[in-house]
Amino acid sequence: MASAHASAPGPSGAPVLVASNRGPVSYSVRPDGTLDARRGGGGLVSGLSAVGPEGGALWVCAALGEGDREAVRRGVLEAGVRMLDIDAEVHADAYHGIANSVLWFVHHMLYQTPLEPSFDREFRRQWAAYEQYNRAFAEALAEGAAPGAAVLVQDYHLALVPGLLRELRDDLRIGHFSHTPWAPPDYFRMLPDDIAAQLLHGMLGADRLAFLTRRWADAFTACCDAVVGGTGATRIGVHGLGADAEFLRERAHREDVAGRTAALRAQIGGADRRTIVRVDRTELSKNIVRGLRAYELLLAERPEWRERVVHLAFAYPSRQDLAVYRAYTAEVARVADEVNSRFGTPGWTPVILHVEDDFARSLAAYRLADVALVNPVRDGMNLVAKEVPVVSDEGCALVLSREAGAYEELGEDALAVNPYDVVATADALHAALTMPGPERAERTARLAAAASALPPQRWFLDQLRELRGS
Repeated sequence: MASAHASAPGPSGAPVLVASNRGPVSYSVRPDGTLDARRGGGGLVSGLSAVGPEGGALWVCAALGEGDREAVRRGVLEAGVRMLDIDAEVHADAYHGIANSVLWFVHHMLYQTPLEPSFDREFRRQWAAYEQYNRAFAEALAEGAAPGAAVLVQDYHLALVPGLLRELRDDLRIGHFSHTPWAPPDYFRMLPDDIAAQLLHGMLGADRLAFLTRRWADAFTACCDAVVGGTGATRIGVHGLGADAEFLRERAHREDVAGRTAALRAQIGGADRRTIVRVDRTELSKNIVRGLRAYELLLAERPEWRERVVHLAFAYPSRQDLAVYRAYTAEVARVADEVNSRFGTPGWTPVILHVEDDFARSLAAYRLADVALVNPVRDGMNLVAKEVPVVSDEGCALVLSREAGAYEELGEDALAVNPYDVVATADALHAALTMPGPERAERTARLAAAASALPPQRWFLDQLRELRGS
């Protein structure tokens, strides 16, 4: 069962609601028993701020840890946030068992298909938890919404919510936004037939569905055509979330970033050394290992770059509760050590690997980047590809996978690569490092303009306007 505490939006309910697994704030219990609230970042938090506190918006999310659950029990949530205290085992089965271990793998096409997936009775048990989890959100949204309210549901964790909410409140304007890619029909249909149909029908309960790129929207439509006979009356839209250029540029020039910049310069050594920068979570789809192998090949086949370039690789551990992610994170570190052992000298470390998440240090790396390497095997958008050109001090060349959603907007001014082709990626790194300064500056200016064309607040308000007009 889901219990919840809400900072009430008013007796008539909220006119705008957002639903997501993770909320805008998280809580931890201090040693003295008091609660520490930490505000989250990201495009959705920034976007919802455009509504303003006077707008009476309500954010429905899950309590993700003991601190969140304690905040719910004590009734101390901040205004406009409702956390659902869903049973921890139900949440784990829904979030880890289905959302992150099945739906994420399907949409990013990550399965090693000779061995996986295998949809057995354990999968069915976890799927029942995913249904229960989505139902808890639908019921909370139905309870908290004003008549005719606009509800914006987020991502693959909550794919069933639109249909479930439609059954409870047919008066609402319901939207759903997918922050991931969408799998093509042949891959999507690896799911059991009834589950594939249930997912699509759940999504199609919305008045409007939105995606990061036209490619992902078209893939969803193709799945609907193949599995359930079309999208019916549901409208489909595209909103390519962009970088918040104003915030990033201001934040990148604060004192803490200046300190991190100086520290990185000291690690890089040599005033004339070039930098290849990547900033990622150790997510399987980010393709960090092949990126390291491409850099290794660059050094092996083009020895003129030895001691003249450093690869700043920031790989922040992700989903370490899953064994496959722990193994991948370990492999990233092993390959980085291998490159350093093979090529390093007393005055030069070829790969500087950082694994502790540090936003100020990431911004410092953006500023120092001569080349940005963004080579995912599949990515809904990839905001790093958009952020680096916005922040880079001297301009940077972008080596970009054609499988990143950002390629749709940035591909013309990036050096495009097949993410599986290590040889071509090494060649692209060489081309990026040797790009003439004026060309690099011109490309960076165009990349930054395209990257910031739809900042988070406008991204959110555009969806809200389209939903209310549907």
